[in-house]
Amino acid sequence: MEYNTSRTELIIPEYGRHVHSMVDHLLTVEDKEKRNQVAQTIIDVIGNLNPHLRDVPDFKHKLWDHLFIMARFKLDVDSPYPTPVPETFSEKPELVNYPDKSNRFRHYGNVIRKMIEIAADLDEGEYRDGLCKALANQMKRHYLEWNKDTVEDDIIFKELEILSKGKISLSGIALDWGAPSPPPGTNNNPKGKSRSNFKAKKTNNRKPHYTKKNK
Repeated sequence: MEYNTSRTELIIPEYGRHVHSMVDHLLTVEDKEKRNQVAQTIIDVIGNLNPHLRDVPDFKHKLWDHLFIMARFKLDVDSPYPTPVPETFSEKPELVNYPDKSNRFRHYGNVIRKMIEIAADLDEGEYRDGLCKALANQMKRHYLEWNKDTVEDDIIFKELEILSKGKISLSGIALDWGAPSPPPGTNNNPKGKSRSNFKAKKTNNRKPHYTKKNK
């Protein structure tokens, strides 16, 4: 019995042992024309084994790269794409910088911040005043989602002024309560009793009915 631990390591395990055996056989084909035909056959096979890759851009290009990788870049065939080299796949990716955003008032979200920037640059008028009030109401709803206690409107006005860098200043208006609705499946019955339990209890409390026997 032969165990997998004693066999050669699979370069791309997703393709399985049989595909790697086909690639090993491809490396032994001496005639280049026949080798090109075998390489194209392997491309068709691994394409059928992974139909989900057909939605990936450059589907065929990716399959040819996989073929060269499984052949350890020792394959000499006429590829329709540039022949890859090992250095291409050993390069380290570029570092991704963290977004430069303030951690203050994160509970409002980036969309609210962007809308505040837009509202702050608008000209004075009824449209701007209505938008600022709508933003303040939405900020209050976001605030209550993270903090279940009540919040004064003056706190929302102050934080709105901070986020707008002093361009928006509200006062003397009443904001909506903005309490978030309970999530689906929440039991709104404070006693925790359902109607079915009430009916069952009422049925069980009925007095038994006795019939009089004739003497």
